[in-house]
Parts: sequence; C-alpha cells; structure tokens
Amino acid sequence: MWIKETVDDITKKYKTNDPYEIIAAKKIILIERDMHEDIYGFYKYIRRNKFIFLNSKLSDAIKKFTSAHELGHVELHPKTNTPFLRRNTLLSVDKIEQEANRFAVELLLQDQSIYEYKNTSLSIKEIAGIYGVPDEVAHLKKF
Repeated sequence: MWIKETVDDITKKYKTNDPYEIIAAKKIILIERDMHEDIYGFYKYIRRNKFIFLNSKLSDAIKKFTSAHELGHVELHPKTNTPFLRRNTLLSVDKIEQEANRFAVELLLQDQSIYEYKNTSLSIKEIAGIYGVPDEVAHLKKF
C-alpha cells in the first residue's frame, strides 16, 4: 500500500493527479523526442537533475500514462536511471517497472473516479481506459 500512500501524498500536496502538472511543479525536465515506436519513454537522474523523456510519436493517452509511469520512477526510485519503458514493459516482471506501473495506475485512476461509475455496467478495464490506463495494467488498481 506504500505506493498508493505515496500517490495520495503527492495528489494532496499538488492538488492534482495530472502528471504533467506535478512534473512541472517539481521542476523535472520533460523532453519529448522522436524515438523508436516501441519505446515510450525513460527517466534519467544526472547531477541532481531529473529528466523524463517521452516519445513524441505516441498518442496523447499513452504519453500521459508514460509520464505518470516515469514520475513513478522519480518518486519511488529517484536516483535510479531506468531502462526504456517499452510497449512490452507494461507486462514486465521487473520489480521497479511493476512499481512504476502501479504508481501510474494509482495516479491516473483515482478511487473517486471508480466510484463515479459504480452504478454502471462498465468493467474496471473500461473505466481505466476512460482515464488513459492501458488494459495490460488496469488490474494493478487497488481499492
């Protein structure tokens, strides 16, 4: 539950769950670049500076999820340079990648968002999709 608590603390502090707003408020340098289509992004820590790189070719929804995932690395693994987040990394068994995915899911798919749909026939995957969370990681939501 420590990841969910970390997300709760950040969203309370910055009064938003928008990863772009949090990244800007924390003065993390966000760089969009053309990358191979399988690469979504990555995080680098260089001389006390934090950089998030995003693939400029991605859809807005995947960019948002990727920025939330990389923000997860900033919060959970701040001094660890991470490998590229790739399309297949969403299913990774690597501990830090799973933790960053869980962080992104908790950030983008807030509990109150799920409760708004409680009287509908939508599945958790469908609700997650509304908030830009890929199907492959929707099951990581804890509530």
